[in-house]
Amino acid sequence: MIIAIGLYPGFTALDALGPYQVFTTVPNAEVVLCAAETGTLNDDQKLLNLHVDATFADVPRPDILLVPGGPASLALARDNAPIVDWVRDAHPHTRWTSSVCTGSLILGAAGLLDDLPAATHWHFRDELAKYGARPTDRRVVVDGRIATGAGSSAGLDLALTLVAEFAGPELAQGIQLALEYDPNPPFDAGSPSKAAKPIVDVVSFMMDAFEKEWSRDNSTAGRMAAPRGA
Repeated sequence: MIIAIGLYPGFTALDALGPYQVFTTVPNAEVVLCAAETGTLNDDQKLLNLHVDATFADVPRPDILLVPGGPASLALARDNAPIVDWVRDAHPHTRWTSSVCTGSLILGAAGLLDDLPAATHWHFRDELAKYGARPTDRRVVVDGRIATGAGSSAGLDLALTLVAEFAGPELAQGIQLALEYDPNPPFDAGSPSKAAKPIVDVVSFMMDAFEKEWSRDNSTAGRMAAPRGA
């Protein structure tokens, strides 16, 4: 089984590495990190540098495809970047096509979410709706062969859900135990329905500002993720 995690400059680390940690413990699963071109990619904080050895062309038909979110995903979706084409072309052959956080915008741009329920980060539900999806407040949504997760930490839930589907609930439970994934956060403020409104407003402002700053500094999706020589 080939599990491909599609990356791009400006991805959010937890979106990709949470599922990566789950999937790499699955027996006989080959996890591939791929991007529009090989080389080193920075995360959205430009602190984590991942070396990618495979291009999208190298994994045209993965069994599971996963796209993480990040501030760059909004521009990539709007500009029909190479990762959108990869998702669109690979989806007919996947067992599951999935996303975490704003990675769902890329699935939407690929035309996969028309009139389907889908999860994304709460702050970007209206943006997801522009692609024809029906955003929900659920943490993980599985509709046919498409699975979408909410904000970054939901990537763990999404990955464990998929492992249970293709390898059985016992293995998924074993992985959860091995990771000691037993959430007991210090505050009950993990969704906008639970957090105080001033906190929601501040976080919304900060996320908008971060996305605008990223877009300004990385002006086009082509510059961020175009194939070499484009």
